[in-house]
Amino acid sequence: MADSSDEEYLHTEWVPYSERAEWSDITPLPQDDGPNPVVSIAYSPKFRETFDYMRAIIAKGEKSQRALELTTEALRQNPANYTVWQYRRDILRELKANLQDELDYLEEVIGQNAKNYQVWHHRRVIVEMMNCPKWELELTQNALDNDGNAKNYHAWQHRQWAIRTFNLYDDELDFVDRLICEDPRNNSAWNQRFFVLKHFGFTPEIIKREVEYAMNRIRVIKNNESPWNFLVGVLRQSESGKLNSQPEVVEFSQGLYNAGNRSPYLLAFLIDLYQEQALETKQQDNSDSSAQKVYTMCEDMASKHDVIRCKYWQYVASHLKMQLAKQAEGFD
Repeated sequence: MADSSDEEYLHTEWVPYSERAEWSDITPLPQDDGPNPVVSIAYSPKFRETFDYMRAIIAKGEKSQRALELTTEALRQNPANYTVWQYRRDILRELKANLQDELDYLEEVIGQNAKNYQVWHHRRVIVEMMNCPKWELELTQNALDNDGNAKNYHAWQHRQWAIRTFNLYDDELDFVDRLICEDPRNNSAWNQRFFVLKHFGFTPEIIKREVEYAMNRIRVIKNNESPWNFLVGVLRQSESGKLNSQPEVVEFSQGLYNAGNRSPYLLAFLIDLYQEQALETKQQDNSDSSAQKVYTMCEDMASKHDVIRCKYWQYVASHLKMQLAKQAEGFD
């Protein structure tokens, strides 16, 4: 009668609720799929019985220790059931339960369901109830380190929430630097780095440091979108917000291009850079030179390096032509 996975988990044979004396006062409430269900799901007998009793307990409004244990069984079979998680929280509040025990339980559940939104949400609510983030950075670090989950959105979301809510920023740059060293293409880690820097503020010193950090990573893997995006984001935080606000970046990117590098991320950066120069240059010759570089690179992107977005690069070129034409009319 028991599922083999549950027998292994519990080290015992599962006994149906209908055969348990302590549940004899409850009449199970079957799922109502209507008279003519289009697709009838083939639930296992164990799943069906557990949730029939779960529905009966919810309908009765019972918040007891046995109800809490029933939610544990229901969530073992379907850890994504939001209604059960919500009712479990209601029971915990009613019983004034030991929430540390709940955190221990959740650590085990997250270990088996690290990409389950409902589990992480429940964890957040429990931490809020306790007003204690003591274990959250370690928990999320374990979730990100294990089983190739370094880009797990739910773990990162929970980590950012804990850091922002409880002001846990201090050592986070060291943590993300380790992850970036391990995988320079981990865009989640790059995003986390920007998240932390934004909290501390982008002073000229920090901008210069982070620009150098990004360029060093690009030198290692030039065809890596993550540091290029990060570099643009940091440069936009300067007083001017221009990509040419740091001369060393202009020299660096032009040097890569002149050396024959044709990474689409380098070309996209240079296209944006030359667009800015073309639109802000007062001298016609310089403006035409920058604009021509944009047109040439857009053509290369559309025909060679980013063909799947050829229409986009054609639009970028034509849009710049339109902007420059309007500018010229204004000067006449």
